Amino acid sequence: MSEISKSDADELRGADLADSASDETVFIELLFFAYRDFVSDPDALLQEYGFGRAHHRVVHFVARNPGISVAELLDILQITKQSLARVLKQLVETGFVQQQQGAQDRRQRLLFTTEKGEALFDKLREPQSRRIKNALSGLDARDRAGAERFLSYLINEDERSMALRLSNAVDR
Repeated sequence: MSEISKSDADELRGADLADSASDETVFIELLFFAYRDFVSDPDALLQEYGFGRAHHRVVHFVARNPGISVAELLDILQITKQSLARVLKQLVETGFVQQQQGAQDRRQRLLFTTEKGEALFDKLREPQSRRIKNALSGLDARDRAGAERFLSYLINEDERSMALRLSNAVDR
């Protein structure tokens, strides 16, 4: 029996996966690892404040959508009012987010990041932006469009248009 090198084994494994159209395991695992690494830097920064990923998501969407209502944020995050209330309370009390009453509907609460909140948003975003820029640097425009399309197809169909609208709101 001949010995198989690691590169040969990897090549064979790749051929096996290509032959099996229903085997998406490689994508599942790559997404697990990519997500782990994508959130690792912000997680470390958030720990310095005693915050978690929910705080990160709130700061992100409030910074990207100044004046977003609590109801709109609940729709985006798909978390309970109770969970959002706990996170918002901490962010407001620590001076990262401020709430204002709506001009037409005084029951409406509109959210804005403070200067401190904007600084935290930038600090959390920087390592993620760097990671994405590095990953995209090896892609041409067609591959980049393919990657964007692939990620958009991972979003539930009924939420896809909202996610694409929000992701194109700024920086384009």
